Parts: sequence; C-alpha cells; structure tokens
Amino acid sequence: MSIPLPLAQLKKLLVDESVLTGEQFDVASVEADRKGQSILDVLVANGSVESDYLNNLIARILGVPRVNFSHIPIDNTVVRIIPENIARERETIAFKKEDNGSYDVAMANPSDLEAIKFFEQRLHARINPYFATENDLREGYSIYGYALGEDFKKIIREKAAEAIMSQAKNIKEAAADIPIVGIVENILSYALASRASDIHIEVLEESMFVRYRIDGILYGVMEVTKAVHPAIVARLKLLAGAKIDEHYAPQDGRFRYKVGNQTIDVRLSVIPTFYGEKVELRLLESSQKPLSLKDIGIMEEDEKIILRNIERTYGMILSCGPTGSGKTTTLYAMMNILNKPEVNITTIEDPIEYNMPYVNQTQINVQAGISFASGLRALLRQDPNIIMVGEIRDDETADISVQAALTGHLLLSSLHTNDAPTTIPRLFDLKVAPFLVSSVLNLIIAQRLVRKVCETCVYSYDLDEEMKDIIKEQFEELGIATEHMKIPKAFYRGKGCATCGETGYRGRIGIFEVLEATNEIKKIIMSPDFSLAELRAQAHAAGMKTMFEDGLLKIELAITTIDEVMRVIRE
Repeated sequence: MSIPLPLAQLKKLLVDESVLTGEQFDVASVEADRKGQSILDVLVANGSVESDYLNNLIARILGVPRVNFSHIPIDNTVVRIIPENIARERETIAFKKEDNGSYDVAMANPSDLEAIKFFEQRLHARINPYFATENDLREGYSIYGYALGEDFKKIIREKAAEAIMSQAKNIKEAAADIPIVGIVENILSYALASRASDIHIEVLEESMFVRYRIDGILYGVMEVTKAVHPAIVARLKLLAGAKIDEHYAPQDGRFRYKVGNQTIDVRLSVIPTFYGEKVELRLLESSQKPLSLKDIGIMEEDEKIILRNIERTYGMILSCGPTGSGKTTTLYAMMNILNKPEVNITTIEDPIEYNMPYVNQTQINVQAGISFASGLRALLRQDPNIIMVGEIRDDETADISVQAALTGHLLLSSLHTNDAPTTIPRLFDLKVAPFLVSSVLNLIIAQRLVRKVCETCVYSYDLDEEMKDIIKEQFEELGIATEHMKIPKAFYRGKGCATCGETGYRGRIGIFEVLEATNEIKKIIMSPDFSLAELRAQAHAAGMKTMFEDGLLKIELAITTIDEVMRVIRE
C-alpha cells in the first residue's frame, strides 16, 4: 500500500515528534528501497515505532479520522455500492451512510482529491474520507466475499449444466470450454474472497465436492455433478503445466492467477483416488511480504531472546511443529530481520513461499537431482553467511546442516516435533551425536496456529467451572506446579458477524514456546543419562513459557479463545 504522505513530510513528522532521528529514518528508507517494502513496514518491523501510534499520527496530519473496523461497524449494504474491483483498485471501502446522505469512505490515501471527486460523482453524494491501513481495507473487502457466496453455488451449477451440454470432442477441448473456464475462475475467485489458504476438489461416487481451508479449518463449499470433474481437473492441469493425459500417477505444478489488483501463486497437487483424481490447490499471495516477529504472535520477552540469538554468526536455530503450523513463516520473519547488505543469505526450499529480494532462493527439484541434502552441499560452496534449509527430513540433511552450523554459518531450519524439548531426542533419532547437538544448537522455537477472535464481534464472558478444571488438568500434564498456574482473568469469543462469516474468528496467529540452549540446557543434552523430563523442568525454571501458557496470555489479551488453544494443544 502506498504512503499517503510525502517521504520528506513523514520524516519531519517523526523527527519533530522525537520518535526517531533523521539518521535512523534515512537508514530505514534505504532498507525499505533495498527490500522493496514500504518504509512504514520497515519502521514497525525494526521496532522504531508502534504501528497504531504511527497510523494515528498519519491520520492526524492528514486532518481526517482514522477508521478502525475493530470498533466501527461496517454496513454491509453500503459496502456494495462501490463494486469490488473499483474498491480494490482505488483502495477504498464505503462503510456507512450518514443521515444527511453523505458516505463515510475508508481510503488508503484520503488526500487523493481526484479519487474523492470520482466517488462523489459516482454516488451523487458528498464523501467523508477516513484514513485506512492495509489491514483495515482487508476487513472491508471480506464483506464482498460473503456477498459473493450467496450467488456462488447458483453460478457454478448453471455453468456445470452448460458444460454438460457442450459439444467438446475431447478432454483438451473440454478444458478450454467457456463454462469450464468459468467454473474454475469462480472457484478461485470465491476462495480468494473467503481468505482460503487451500482448495480441495474431491471426486465422490456420484458428485464432485469442493472444500476450502479458511483459518486452518476445512469447510464444505459446494457439491456438483461428477460429469464436470474430468474437465475441471484437465483445466487446472493445463494452467499448471501438468500432463492432461496422465491419470494414474501423482503430479505437481503451479500457475499465477490474478483477480483485480491481487495476484496469487497457485500450487497444484493431483493424486489418483478410488473414484478419480483429487486436486489440492495451495494459494500463496505473490506480493505477500514476510511478517515481523510481532505480527506472527511472538511476545516481547520471546522476541528479545530470538533477536539475541539471530545476531550470532554461527549455530543452528530450529522452528518446530506439525505440518501447517507456520514454521516457514517464522523462518522468513527471522530472515527478513537478517536480510542486510553485508551478509549473503542462501536458501533451499520446497516450495519457495515468499520472494525475498537479495536472498538467493533455490527450489527443490528431485527430477533435476536437487534435494535438501544435495542442494545444501551446493549452497555451502556459495560463500554463505546465513543458510535456510526448508526442512531437515533425513539423517544426511541433518549431518550436513550440523557441519555447516559448526563451520561459521548461521543455519535456520524446521523440524516436525510436538514441542521444543522433544526436538532434542528427534535430533538424536537423526543420528546427530549429543555433543554435536550441544555444540551447534542456539535456539528452538515450537509453535501452533490458533484462530484469532474476530475484532468486530468480540465479547467477554465468564468461564464455567468445568473449563477451569480442564485448564488445571492441562497445567498438571505439563508438570507445572499449582503456584505457577496463571489462569486468565478474562475470556473472550466472537458472536459471529458478516466480517468473519458468522464464525467468530478471523485470521490466525501463532502460540509459541522458545527454548534457548543455555549452558545448563547443554549439560543436560550431553548427559549420558539424558532425561526429557529434566530438560523440560530446566527450561521452565529458566523462564520458558509452554505453548499452552503463551496461548493463555493471548486469551487474556482478547487475541484468541480457550477453545482454540485447547484444540491445537491437544491435536
């Protein structure tokens, strides 16, 4: 999103407010140009200024109120007076009609007089501009998605009927038929509007079933006749460069899709099943920037530990958790901080999920002989300072990673483990000797993703005794003494509204445990009588919060719910 103030004016504003010095602003400006990011994002990410303070300051200088859809309701009927494509193109959201007939409109740049004049002529009414951040606008755009859902099934069924009547002679012709093209475009567009991360297209005995994963939860979206399934799969294969005539072997591919001014990369996976081919589409916003540690949910104390450890010039930092727990996002957040002109960062990934300027990123390609192990060997000949290995999956990759971390490289990677302490025995399983684990390990970050409470419809409530007992039982399972049990004083959930699709949740955030390899921890790792229980006790005594405790902190801050924390902890 563009900055609504000239750079020189923003600099003067922040210097006059004694937020930072002119030199600090200039350094941040150079870093923003080099990374291809907004200077606002850089200032927030490096801790120079708080996001809310900065946005309120900009609104004040622009002389307009700042909209905050967490506290200001959106009128669903008013939103749709501006078509979605125009709203996205102009970075605006109409959210309220006043009694005098004027419209309140949230804008990325409320000083854009040409845009204000355009909307006043279009709506035949006066416009009251408000300053809106990128996140504010996303809240508003979601309303369009839920409106689209009302007609989505009808549109798909109509196009499916057209496709069945088509005179296409073969599957390739069917894949290019207008009704099939329209079905695929509608499935993708509605997924984007719904903030889905994945689309599952499954074939049943008599029908085709489509499901979306939204905020980590799968939702059934629609079911149509099985007759259109082969053509839809062929269309997606065609887009992704996969083989249309191959039906009995797994295939992968990717393509880029654009809706309005939003572009996404779509990763396709096709596998044969009993009734036909199943398609899974992973949606990755191509312009998405790496998030800051604060954005992903790292609390202040843990952030200090992470920053201290990524400043080290060698050793290993591991991000741990099950598939889909946000490990890669955490690695990218750290790399974004480390991405400076004086260091060479190289990665080996599967897949490359974010494009990072000035980071040398390599994609796994088994057919070309590039695996994590072989790719890592090659990267070591590229004079790297920092190496990111997408995942340590086998003994060979673990061995090369450890050797790299021992020989003057800072190595970031991920592992599949349940929590931070169990990472140690997992490394032992990968044939890494205890003395080597002790020598190279700097930090372990374990995590899960929980759904965030919808800020538009959040409310507080009193917890019943049964849930309090369950919380105490969870503390006991973690071996936390009664005197250290901290149960939140307040609990929150969402009522359900148009903004969150009546779910009470919108977006996801991480809950974490950060285990620093202190001297005491290293002694336990090297002990011939290694004890996981002893490791846990020492880590907790040294101040490590478990994911459960971190989740409880986020409950008290009205970020998530007890139901969500218990769900992911018990998975």
